[in-house]
Amino acid sequence: MNRYPLWKYITVLVAVIIGLLYTLPNFYGESPAVQVSSAKATIKVDEAMLGRVEQILTAGNIPVSSVYYEQNGTLGTIRARLPSTDVQLQARDLLDRSLNTTPGDPQYTVALNLLPASPPWMRALGWFEPKPMYLGLDLRGGVHFLLQVDMQGALQARYDSLAADVRTSLRDEKVPSQGVERSGSSVIATFSNANERDRAQSVLRGRLPDLEFTTGEDGNRATLTGMLSPAAVTRVQDSALKQNINTLHNRINELGVAEPVIQQQGSDRIIVQLPGVQDVAKAKELLGRTATLEIRMVDDSPAAQTALMGGTVPFGLERYTDRDGRPLLVRRQVVLTGENLQDAQPGRDSQTQQAAVHLTLDGKGARIFRDVTRDNVGKRMAILLFENGKGEVVTAPVIRSEIAGGQVQISGSMTAEEAADTALLLRAGALAAPMSIIEERTIGPSLGADNISKGFHSTLYGFLAIAVFIILYYHLFGVFSTIGLTMNVLLLLALLSMLQATLTLPGIAAIALTLGMAIDSNVLINERIREELRNGASPQQAIHHGFERAWGTILDSNLTTLIVGLALLAFGSGPIRGFAVVHCLGIVTSMFTSVVGVRALANLWYGRKKKLASLSIGTVWKPKAN
Repeated sequence: MNRYPLWKYITVLVAVIIGLLYTLPNFYGESPAVQVSSAKATIKVDEAMLGRVEQILTAGNIPVSSVYYEQNGTLGTIRARLPSTDVQLQARDLLDRSLNTTPGDPQYTVALNLLPASPPWMRALGWFEPKPMYLGLDLRGGVHFLLQVDMQGALQARYDSLAADVRTSLRDEKVPSQGVERSGSSVIATFSNANERDRAQSVLRGRLPDLEFTTGEDGNRATLTGMLSPAAVTRVQDSALKQNINTLHNRINELGVAEPVIQQQGSDRIIVQLPGVQDVAKAKELLGRTATLEIRMVDDSPAAQTALMGGTVPFGLERYTDRDGRPLLVRRQVVLTGENLQDAQPGRDSQTQQAAVHLTLDGKGARIFRDVTRDNVGKRMAILLFENGKGEVVTAPVIRSEIAGGQVQISGSMTAEEAADTALLLRAGALAAPMSIIEERTIGPSLGADNISKGFHSTLYGFLAIAVFIILYYHLFGVFSTIGLTMNVLLLLALLSMLQATLTLPGIAAIALTLGMAIDSNVLINERIREELRNGASPQQAIHHGFERAWGTILDSNLTTLIVGLALLAFGSGPIRGFAVVHCLGIVTSMFTSVVGVRALANLWYGRKKKLASLSIGTVWKPKAN
């Protein structure tokens, strides 16, 4: 009656072993480390760089626990684990001096970081390597930024683009105008008479639906003023905010932050939280980095090449270096900017099957690109990325034929990985609107450690108080309940570690709450067993019916609590979601441990006793007979 089949005992044992294995990394803490990543979009950190970093550290007599390369999407990172914070600072300074040899033009970002201090045998498990939970800003320390997005700057950039579109549309339709310019938050076009103005208005309404036009007079001239509609203004602001958030995600990957928090606050602000980041200056530099994309023509004429070989740069040209290190002269006139690029994706050339990058331009960019490629077949076109005021050539392909339709392909001697890198750079290299840091908070590691200590001790003391009470009140079944409660904590921490969830102070509060709620299930079971004994059932029958008949009540109570937890998860944000995640997982693990785990212990202890006279479950008060 009270015997589990062997597979159920094995299931409980495996769950306990997995719980122990994946909970252990959380108790090893973290070790100081130095991280090397690319500081420029056109410079790549790969495995070949790993040997150079190891050589620099060895030559500088820096003791290193381990150095390894890690691929994160298309970005590469090298991390060196060090024995102490003093050695960490020495290693950072040495690598910074050795890798960034040009003053004011850093090639690599060398940042301080913290890595899990798990033993080597855990890291040797590969895909099954147990990893600790990520810790939030309040537990691990780090930096908190509140960024203000300059929405007016985004709107002005949009009006500048619309002014150029108005000029192009009027020129294509052969509508004469005396001038088109942006004036504040509007585009004003002037005409010699009202007939030309009305004709222009009918043309522009069809081509530029985002603009609302009003007519007017300025002396002897007719004017047409276009302003963005309220819906278009909202779209521009939302698009700028989303693009900035995506760009920040890509940049923060360079710092190796495990679980950064990047979220919108209000209509024009962005919250950035970087747990574990020690180098605040590097973080601010990375967040404030500006990048713009430009397409220009390359001058390969004999006169330009002669000047290049002589070390001079003719008027109207600028000297740059391509990705292979070869110098080239580029015209100053900008053909297209990143504003005209809608998308960039890696792919294959349909004819040669070589790796390529496929670009999608907007309407204005497609028209300009068609005209430029038609007039410059056989010449090279350079795609430049400007960061911090310095430009570098991403690629400089040869124009083979006129390219119409806004679909552009960049191909040549590039690998599939290089094509993916180039597409990423072109797609997410720039901020849509300027940002400024209006609030900055730094939480030191010592404060985070203090929060962890307080949270751990409060949870531990609560657990001990529950354990003492439940053992005194229910005797041996109280011991079973305490072991089940321990198993519950192990499984909960293991699940959080396997899911790589972020633990915060509200999460620790949810763990403490889970302990208090998990014991309810055991109380229901124990009291049901007592009730069966009072009603005259044998001890074996009381155990069986106690677990079976308490299951419905346990399910109902936990299900209603789970619904509330899911509602918090769906509609909450920030700390509330962190609390809800731990709370919901705790409900699931408590149901398993109280119903399956505790019953496995009871069956293992009492199940094989055929003549069982009593149970160690505390005093069973029987009602007096009337």
